Amino acid sequence: VQLQAYGGGLVQAGGSLRLSCAVSGRTFHYRTVGWFRQAPGKEREFVAAISWSGGVTEYADSVKGRFTISRDNAKNTVALQINSLKPEDTAVYYCAGSVLPQTTTSVDDYHAWGQGTLVTVSS
Repeated sequence: VQLQAYGGGLVQAGGSLRLSCAVSGRTFHYRTVGWFRQAPGKEREFVAAISWSGGVTEYADSVKGRFTISRDNAKNTVALQINSLKPEDTAVYYCAGSVLPQTTTSVDDYHAWGQGTLVTVSS
């Protein structure tokens, strides 16, 4: 299974971006897809996750109300809409797949990771 995140870029504070994660290979293994981010000098942190059906979503408190995760299983893609960007959102964003059927915030529960995409927010 391969996951590829894309859609990052440089944006001013208050702006928006839409990140996408393309999942290929044995996609049925990965029931839950999550987004994480890692800022320079910091540990990777959970951002959002979505269940296989898309019926359950989970967000980090720091992004609730600003980020929206969604998925299109027919196209094997998961999107992360990011609004009202703040400089502290600057990080490399990664998508990851978990075999668990429920959403989870733990890095250790995700078994497949894609290369990240850089989001830079200027003040």
